[in-house]
Amino acid sequence: MSKIRYINMCIVEFGKKFGMPTHMSFQYLKRYSGLAFLDKCYEAEHQLSLEQALSDLKIYCQRHGGSIR
Repeated sequence: MSKIRYINMCIVEFGKKFGMPTHMSFQYLKRYSGLAFLDKCYEAEHQLSLEQALSDLKIYCQRHGGSIR
């Protein structure tokens, strides 16, 4: 899977997991550096299960000021 497709899938699935539309998920991940994290750590993250990747993404965003628990 390409990096772009993987990041797009994570945006969509993150939104589903936390009950937000895709555009809100994108904005949240952009604001709290989640998109940069996915770009930088793609090589490692895409080898994990989707659940683990979403958990890592949530934790990373929390460390950068995100409020999703």
